[in-house]
Amino acid sequence: MNLTVGNGNFATDSRVQLTGTGSLPSAFDVTGLAVASMAAAGTAVAQLCGRLGNLTPAVAVDRALASAWFGLSFRPDGWDLPPVWDSIAGDYPTADGWIRLHTNAPHHRAAALAVLGLPAGAEREHVARAVASRSGVELEDAIVAANGCAAVMHSRQQWLAHPQGAAIAAEPLVHWGPERRVPPFGRHDAGARRVGPRPAVTPARPLAGVRVLDLTRVIAGPVATRFLALYGADVLRIDPPDWIEPGLEPEMTLGKHCARLDVKSPSGLARLEELLAGADIFIHGYRPDALDRLGLSDAVLAGRHPALVNVALDAYGWTGPWAQRRGFDSLVQMSCGIAHAGMEHFGRDLPFPLPVQALDHATGYLTAAAAIDAWRERLDGRVRNARLSLARTAVELMRTGPSLDASDLPAAESFAWEAESTGWGPGQRLPQAVVVDGVPARTSVEARGYGSAVAAWAGG
Repeated sequence: MNLTVGNGNFATDSRVQLTGTGSLPSAFDVTGLAVASMAAAGTAVAQLCGRLGNLTPAVAVDRALASAWFGLSFRPDGWDLPPVWDSIAGDYPTADGWIRLHTNAPHHRAAALAVLGLPAGAEREHVARAVASRSGVELEDAIVAANGCAAVMHSRQQWLAHPQGAAIAAEPLVHWGPERRVPPFGRHDAGARRVGPRPAVTPARPLAGVRVLDLTRVIAGPVATRFLALYGADVLRIDPPDWIEPGLEPEMTLGKHCARLDVKSPSGLARLEELLAGADIFIHGYRPDALDRLGLSDAVLAGRHPALVNVALDAYGWTGPWAQRRGFDSLVQMSCGIAHAGMEHFGRDLPFPLPVQALDHATGYLTAAAAIDAWRERLDGRVRNARLSLARTAVELMRTGPSLDASDLPAAESFAWEAESTGWGPGQRLPQAVVVDGVPARTSVEARGYGSAVAAWAGG
C-alpha cells in the first residue's frame, strides 16, 4: 500500500470515484490526504468483498465529507461535550524557540508540572513563565525522561538532519513482517475460535463476526477500529482502569464494546491472553517495547497464535533513537516541521499546525486498510504483521504543497447529518465519506463510555 503524489497533491486510484469540492486551508494537501487514506480503506473493503463474492464493488469518496471526518464526526444534540484539551496543553515560547506540551492525560500533566517545579493546580500563565527561561531541547528531554510528553518545534530541514527524522524517512509507509502459513478459511468463514454460531460473512457484510481486539487510545487506532466495526467486525476495546478521554468517547467508541483491564496485573494479563486466543485481528498502539515487557512480543504472539493478524501503530516510528518515545499527532507535527511550515506559509509568528489532526486520522484509515488487506490474505492461509506510525504518515504529507483546489469547503450545516443514540444522550453523525457500492457502513452498537462492557467476547 502506498500513497501517490503528483503535481504536489495526492492522487487517488482512477478506479475510485471522487465527488465534492473544497479543501482545508493548509501548507499541505490535507484534504488530499483525507481522501487518499479513506480511499485506501474503502478499496481494502472492496477487495475483501471481491474475495468473498464474484465482483469487486466500486468505491467513492466525497472530498468535503472526508475533510469533515478528519475533524469530529459527532455532535451532541441538547448537551455538550467536555473540552478535548487540558487547560495547560499547547505551545509555549522557550528561551530558544517553541515547545508543545501534551498534558491531556493526568500523569502526563503531572510529569510536565513536576519538571517545571509547579504545583498541580498551576494555570497556563504560570507554565508560560516557567517555560520561557528554559532551553527547548533541555526541557523536552527532561519531560520525556519524566514519562511526560513534549516536543520542540523543528523546521523541515532540522528534522531531516535529526537522527529520528532520518530513521523515519527510511521506513516504509506500511512495514509488513515475514509471512506465516496457516490453514486457510472456507470461502464464507469468519473468526477462528469461538463457541456457538457466528454471523454470516457476505460481500455485503465482509467483516461480520471477525473479532478485533483493540488496545489503542486517543485517535489513530480508534479511527481504524471504528472503521472495521462499521463493516461488521466485533470490536472489543480494552483501556486501563484509570484512562479517561471524555471529549473523545462519543467520537471514538461507535461500534465497539469497551472494557477496562489492568494488563500489568497477573490476573489482567491472564485475561488479555484469553482474549488474544479468541481474537482474529489484534490492533494496538503501544510503543515498540511495551508488549515485549508484558511477555507478548511479536515473536511470542506469532508462536502462540500463528493465525492472529497483528497490526501496530505508534507515534515516532519503529527505528531510530525515538522509537520508544511517547507521542501524539500535535507533537509529531511540531517535531517533523509541519507546524513550522504552517507558520511560514501563513506568515505567523507562532507555530501553525494543521487545521485537523490529520496524521492521526490518516494513519487510522491506513491502519484499517492494512488490517483488512491482512485479513483477506489470512482467508487464504497467509498471515503477516503490519506496522505504521504517525511520523511516517507525515513524510507522505510533507511531499505535498497546498491543495490545488482552493475553494472553500461547504458549511457543516449543509451535510445530511444522521440521528444517533449514545450512552450520553442523542446526537448526530456525519454521513459516510467513503462509500463501497452495495456495502453499507453501519453498526447496531451505540457509542458508550470506556468500561461500559465486560472484558469478554460476545458469545463465549
